[in-house]
Amino acid sequence: MLWSAVVVGALGCYLLKLGGLSVPERVLQDKRVQKIAALLPVALLTALMVTQSIADGQRLVLDERAAGLSVALIALMLRAPFLVVVTLAAATTAGLRLVLSHT
Repeated sequence: MLWSAVVVGALGCYLLKLGGLSVPERVLQDKRVQKIAALLPVALLTALMVTQSIADGQRLVLDERAAGLSVALIALMLRAPFLVVVTLAAATTAGLRLVLSHT
């Protein structure tokens, strides 16, 4: 069963890649397509990050991860460098976990 899932997943990835390579050049040159292609990874990563930060299985949870995400958002709004954003978010999350684990 596991190997069949791996093979189906690999085949799906291959077909998706093949589909992307088969798109006509005129479609790729369209300004709307280029704009969407530039924004789509940001939107997908944001959705993944938020989902991983406030979800625990089937439940929504506001814990230290949400605080770290909030600090990262504030740092981004202040135009902090990426490394600073990640460091602040990780430090906030770790610090709150440390403090809350001792209470």
